[in-house]
Amino acid sequence: MAEGDLIIRNGVVVYEDELQEQFIRASGPGGQNVNKVATAVQLRLDVGQARGLPERVREQALKLAGSRATKEGHILIEAGRFRTQELNRADARARLTDLLTRASEPPPKPRKKTKPSRGAVEKRLKAKAGRSTIKKMRGKISPD
Repeated sequence: MAEGDLIIRNGVVVYEDELQEQFIRASGPGGQNVNKVATAVQLRLDVGQARGLPERVREQALKLAGSRATKEGHILIEAGRFRTQELNRADARARLTDLLTRASEPPPKPRKKTKPSRGAVEKRLKAKAGRSTIKKMRGKISPD
């Protein structure tokens, strides 16, 4: 394990050499520096070539990435909230870690269809009949 590796959870790791960072100019306010300094970061991970990701996590990560996933199977995260490269780099890595953590969660167990017991059905029908008679009693009194 190298210092820059992202440890997601048991058995799921993204190695430093698989991450590509490119610094770009950030949009938004920044004064005189905005057109000179490239502080925003584009973090790119080729999910198909990532050695530390199991196949199920790869597929789930691309689904969760949505519009951040490219046709080539890369996840592209842009971070430009902060005015320094260091903070934007940390933010992009944190967002990638969060995405991969959600992708590595075990899938939900399939729901088993259940049927109400005979006693429960009878109890429900008896309650409905009782309510019905109560409501019938509220009607107009017929002249006899």
